[in-house]
Amino acid sequence: MTAYDPINQNNENNGGDDSGGRQMVIQISQSTTKPRLVNKIEEHNPLITPSNANSKQQQQQQQRRLASLDVFRGITVALMILVDDAGGVLPAINHSPWNGVTLADFVMPFFLFIAGVSLALTYKKLSCRAVATKNAISRALKLLILGVFLQGGFFHRLNDLNYGVDIEQIRWTGVLQRIAIAYIVAALCEIWLKDDDHVSSKLSLLKKYRFQWVVALVLTTTYFSLLYGLYVPDWEYKHPIETSSSAPSIFSVKCGVRGDTGPACNAVGMIDRKILGIQHLYRRPIYSRTEQCSINSPDYGPLPPGAPSWCQAPFDPEGLLSSVMAIVTCLVGLHYGHLIIHFKDHKDRILTWTISSSFLLCSGLALDFFGMHVNKALYTFSYMCVTAGAAGILFTGIYFMVDVCGYRRSTLVFEWIGLHALMIYILAACNVLPVVLQGFYWRHPKNNILRLIGIGK
Repeated sequence: MTAYDPINQNNENNGGDDSGGRQMVIQISQSTTKPRLVNKIEEHNPLITPSNANSKQQQQQQQRRLASLDVFRGITVALMILVDDAGGVLPAINHSPWNGVTLADFVMPFFLFIAGVSLALTYKKLSCRAVATKNAISRALKLLILGVFLQGGFFHRLNDLNYGVDIEQIRWTGVLQRIAIAYIVAALCEIWLKDDDHVSSKLSLLKKYRFQWVVALVLTTTYFSLLYGLYVPDWEYKHPIETSSSAPSIFSVKCGVRGDTGPACNAVGMIDRKILGIQHLYRRPIYSRTEQCSINSPDYGPLPPGAPSWCQAPFDPEGLLSSVMAIVTCLVGLHYGHLIIHFKDHKDRILTWTISSSFLLCSGLALDFFGMHVNKALYTFSYMCVTAGAAGILFTGIYFMVDVCGYRRSTLVFEWIGLHALMIYILAACNVLPVVLQGFYWRHPKNNILRLIGIGK
């Protein structure tokens, strides 16, 4: 069995084509990574310097598609469903309560990394930058609106057949919103911030995209400056925020510090409270599963005696400042995609990816060892390095297995999931399908098909 399938030239997405507007980024529907690795028109493109002199082999590569990215996306969607459904039973694979990293903490960075690689392939050849910009903004807005609708509180959790949300308490941030923000920034960088220089080496590749690296550096510097430089004053909140039969209690949190990366007094939470408003933040904070806040830690549970006052305070894991570093993850993926465009030899790609991924992973672990903890809720620089490095290593392994060795049949399920990722995400991860099924019951809401098969008890 061959390692690739040929692609119909009429289905190729060049980024400036209006047909690309129907595709979104988790890629979440039909993949934007389906274009061939090299377009026939690009045979004489000065930006591409084939490293293999065998013209017959080059022509074969030009008619092949990159399947490994669809497989990687499918594996990530499957991983997301696994940790969402099994995380309550196996807290060890659920999101880390604060510092540290678990299996669930790799899902978001993997999606961002994949989006970056896809963008490099989508915008490798632009017919019109203005049209490409318009399409990119349109896709990002659609993804943003969809995210607010699905994760803003309109759909309720299992065993709650109500729907609708108070606009004064709607949650503005979420997974899809973060991907939309990272997507539009990375897309604009790819459309406007690259030179027309000829790429003949790794150094010339860095030179061609140097302004994109400047953006990544500025974002990282901004993140560090705000996280460690902002003064976090004392603050208070009401619990519960929702209207209830009893009057809400007011809790005071003592801070008055700079550079704190604990749950209560970090700049990430302060910025969200000031800009978004505490009533618009996520109501089940991840740190409520810490030993300080739960007797069942690392799972949710009742407050232990003498629990800190901040344990029930809203905190958004997809907040504004943390999304700055999420953009950097997308830009890292963009660089991996550039290697696919400009270097055609498998060995060159795999070697460069392996070195880059290992450097990121080791750097993140070293930073964690020296005190800059890996933290998903804050999206620390060390967390970005560890997860982007892990994404690069996994992508390299899948690329070698699927696109080099040709073991594609064993990954067809994941490839199919990757091609329909958005629909699967909406139905499964956002609880749309379970909530709809739970809405059909016999005489009493508890008598529904989900409880019959052991879900939603």
